[in-house]
Amino acid sequence: MTSAINPKGTQPEVLAKFAKATRKTDGDRDKSGLLADSETKGIPTDLVLEQDAATKVLREGVFHRDEGAMEAIELLPDRIAKKK
Repeated sequence: MTSAINPKGTQPEVLAKFAKATRKTDGDRDKSGLLADSETKGIPTDLVLEQDAATKVLREGVFHRDEGAMEAIELLPDRIAKKK
């Protein structure tokens, strides 16, 4: 079973580097060399689908009723689901 603290496949060195970058407070940009690659770059997605899913998620949170958020989210590309 995975946990939020140490999920399966976690790369602790990357998490440590990210934590260090977020603590940088001197106003200077961190030049840690973090670059997107084929594993981490953004997935091209239809903006209308993204906006629809976000709207439904927010409406469900406000009105506490089913607005179809799960169905809208399932239409979006998912990097994690593709790896399983």
